[in-house]
Amino acid sequence: MNLLVIEVKVDRFSQHASINKILVQEIHGDKLTMEANIHHVEFVLLFLFAGLMFPALIHTITHLKGGIFGVPLFHKRESQFSIRTPWGLSCPPAYVDTYSLSRRRKIYSQEKGFRYQSMEKPESDVAIIDYLQDVPLSDSYEAALEALSSLIRQQKRGDQKTIGGKYGKLDRMQMYLKILDLEERVAGLKIIHVAGTKGKGSTCTFCEAILRESGFRTGLFTSPHLIDVRERFRINGADISEVKFLLYFWNCWNQLKEHETEDLPMPPLFQFLTVLAFKIFVCEQVDVSIIEVGLGGRNDSTNVIEKPVVCGITSLGMDHTETLGNTIGQIASHKAGIFKHQIPAFTVLQVSEAMDVLQENARELMVPLKVVEPLDSKALNGLKLSLSGDHQFSNAGLAVSLCRSWLQRTGNCEKLFQKDNREANLPEAFLRGLSTAHISGRAQIVHDSSSSSSHVSSEVAETSGDLIFYLDGAHSPESIEACAKWFSVAVKGNNQSPSLVLSSSHSIENINVVRKNGHVQHEKCNIQEFNKISKKILLFNCMEVRDPQILLPGLVSTCASSGTFFSKAIFVPSISTYNKVTSGTSVIPSDISSKDLSWQFSLQRVWERIVHGIDTDLLEKSTKMDGAETSPHREFLYEDASNCSPSNGYLACSAVIPSLPLTIKWLRDCVRENPSLRLQVLVTGSLHLVGDVLKLIRR
Repeated sequence: MNLLVIEVKVDRFSQHASINKILVQEIHGDKLTMEANIHHVEFVLLFLFAGLMFPALIHTITHLKGGIFGVPLFHKRESQFSIRTPWGLSCPPAYVDTYSLSRRRKIYSQEKGFRYQSMEKPESDVAIIDYLQDVPLSDSYEAALEALSSLIRQQKRGDQKTIGGKYGKLDRMQMYLKILDLEERVAGLKIIHVAGTKGKGSTCTFCEAILRESGFRTGLFTSPHLIDVRERFRINGADISEVKFLLYFWNCWNQLKEHETEDLPMPPLFQFLTVLAFKIFVCEQVDVSIIEVGLGGRNDSTNVIEKPVVCGITSLGMDHTETLGNTIGQIASHKAGIFKHQIPAFTVLQVSEAMDVLQENARELMVPLKVVEPLDSKALNGLKLSLSGDHQFSNAGLAVSLCRSWLQRTGNCEKLFQKDNREANLPEAFLRGLSTAHISGRAQIVHDSSSSSSHVSSEVAETSGDLIFYLDGAHSPESIEACAKWFSVAVKGNNQSPSLVLSSSHSIENINVVRKNGHVQHEKCNIQEFNKISKKILLFNCMEVRDPQILLPGLVSTCASSGTFFSKAIFVPSISTYNKVTSGTSVIPSDISSKDLSWQFSLQRVWERIVHGIDTDLLEKSTKMDGAETSPHREFLYEDASNCSPSNGYLACSAVIPSLPLTIKWLRDCVRENPSLRLQVLVTGSLHLVGDVLKLIRR
C-alpha cells in the first residue's frame, strides 16, 4: 500500500507556501524517499492529484501555525484497518489548506482541467477561497458567526416560534441535504446515534476516544458548545480548524441561500449546524460518525439519519418538559424515536416507566434492545475514567457496548477482541479511550493562575491564595445531583492534600497536579498549601425555563449529605445570550447598567429561603440593585451567616453581582489579598455560565 506524504511550509507574513519534502513510502515494503525544495505553490495540487494514482490513504491533522495561517501535514495514518471509500473530488479536498494557497492555484487548476469542486457548483468554492484570501481570517470568522446568529429564531429557550414554509422539520432536513447533494453520502456514513436526558455528551465522547484509539478516523458532533461553535465538530478528537470550518460553512451557506424560498426558508441554527456536520464528516471521510441528538429524538434534526450502525439511549429524566412532555414516559417516547427497524440499540438502567416505553418501541420496530450495566471499575486494569463522577461508569458502560456493536457490524470486531474472551477483557485501545476522553464543562477542575501570571510580580504571586473553579453545566434535577456528589468528593480530595482530584494515570508524588484550561500542569508543592482556609462558593445561574426551587434545594441537600456546605452563594447573569453566536475572542460587553437582574434576585430569594427555612418575600424590595453598586465588600466573604437578617435586607449568605467579569475579578482580588485563602468555586446551573467562565479565565 502506497502513501503520499507532502510537507508544506508557509511563510506567516507573505502567505506563500513551499513544499519542503515529498515522501512516497511503501508501507508494507521497502521505503523510497524523495526530498525536494520546490518553491512553486502550484506543485501542491500537482502532487495531490498525482497521489490519487496510488491506492493511498491521505490523512491529515490540521493545526494553525504562525498565527492565523495553517497548513495541513500529510502523514502516515496509524491505522490497523479502514472502511474508507475511495477519495472522490465531489467534495472540496479539505486536506488542502485553501487559505494558505494563492489565487494562482485557481489558474493552474483551470489550465490543467482540474477544478476545486463543491457539492453543487464547482465555481462556488473558488469564490469562497478568494474571499478567504482577501479578508483576514478573524474577520471572516466573525462574519460567519454573524450569519449563524441570524438563524436563531428564538429569543430565549422555551420560545415556541414556528418556522415558516409548508414542510415539516425532517422534510426540510431531507431537502437541505438534497440541495447539498449529501443524501447518498450521509447514508454511507457509519453512524453511532445517541439520545438521552443526561450523559449523552459524555457517552459520545467516550465512543469517539475509544474508536480513535482503535485506529479509526472519527467525527464527533455534539451540542451545545461552551466557547466556540467549532467545538461541536471534532475530527480525530480535535475541533475543526477555523480554515476548514469557514470553507465548509460558506459552501453550505451559499448553496442553501441560493435555494431559499418562502416554502423552504434558511434552516434554523441547530438544523444548519446538523447539515454542516454531515457535510464535514462526508468531506473529511471519517470512518465513524458519532452523532449526539440535540433535543428529544423523534423530531430532532439529527433523526434524518435513516440507517445508523447502532443507537444508544442514555439515562432519562425530567428535562425539556415544555417540548417533550410532563411525564418520564412521554420523554422516553421521544428518545426512542431514534430507533430504526432491526438496528441494534443499547440503553442504561432506567426507571420502570421509561424502560417500558423504550421496550415497547423496540418491539414495534424489531429492534434488539439490550440494557447495559455500569462499567465495572475492575475492567479498567487499575486506570481511572478520565471523566469524573460515579455516574460516568454508566456512560462508559454504554459507550463500550456501542463501540463493540459498531465494530462487529462493520466487520472489525475480530481484530480487536480475542475470540475466546471477548466479553471479559477490554482491548488496550478501549482502556486508552476511557482513560483519556475529555469533554469541557462537565466535572472539570480549573486552577486559576491569574495571581502568578506574567503581569503579577513574583512577590505577589508567592503571597496569594488559591482560586479553584469546579465547572459542571448541570441543569436538570438528575444532573445537579450528580454534580453535587462529584463536587463533594473533589473538594475533600483537594483539602486533604495539595493535589487536585484527577485521573490516577498521572503521578502526584511530590508535585501538585492541576488542570489549567483543559491541560494538566505540574507545580511544586508548598507546605503552606496544607494550611489553607477553604471556603466553598456557589456561582450559579440557570435559564428561566428551569425551576430553581427544585435545582437549588437538590444541590444543597446532596452536598450536605456528604458534609459539604457553601459559605456563600453568588448569582450572576451569563454573558452569552441565547440569540447570539460568539467565539472565545468575541468582545465582552462592558455596559452592565441596563442588565435586567430580576431573575438573579429571584434565584437569591430561593437560596435565602433554603438557608433560613423561612419565607423571605421582603427580599424583593430590600435587594433591588443600585446602579452604582458592582461587587460585595471584602468583608462579605468572611461574614458569619448567623448575622444574616433577610427580613431587614441584610444578607450575609448570598449576593447578586451584575456581571460575570466583575465576579471573576472580585474572586481573584480576594485570594490575592489573603495568602491563606483557598476559594473552591462550584460553577453550575447552566452550560452558558460554564462556557462564559472558561472564556474569562482563559483570557
